[in-house]
Amino acid sequence: MDRNKINELIETAEKARQKSYAPYSGFTVGAALLCDDGSIYEGVNIENASYPVGICAERAAFSAAVSDGKRNFSAIAIVGGHAGKSADEPCYPCGICRQFMSELCGGDICVISAASTEKYSLNTLSELLPFAFEL
Repeated sequence: MDRNKINELIETAEKARQKSYAPYSGFTVGAALLCDDGSIYEGVNIENASYPVGICAERAAFSAAVSDGKRNFSAIAIVGGHAGKSADEPCYPCGICRQFMSELCGGDICVISAASTEKYSLNTLSELLPFAFEL
């Protein structure tokens, strides 16, 4: 993946992160999902006092894209950290998000786990979830 596109996705995820709703954990996450047609969908984590009904940024981005009729995805960038502070370390998707992504795009999607455009990791989903559940 081209460095300019990686930077664009990370910067979009960083900006999205500012819209996160995380009053309980104080850990805000933004995601930027790149579709094969070049469109980008943002997502943020949204917490709830009843913890299981919250949603992660990755799943929010995929939900927005799928709701808009998108089905082909190239990459997703994820940036997360303590609210009001710059991210310190790359933010990796949780297990639920990894499985969710495997259902929608298979193992070859590029997952950009980032703290910034200078500090990030590139992995395929298969590397992050080698034994995805399939029916």
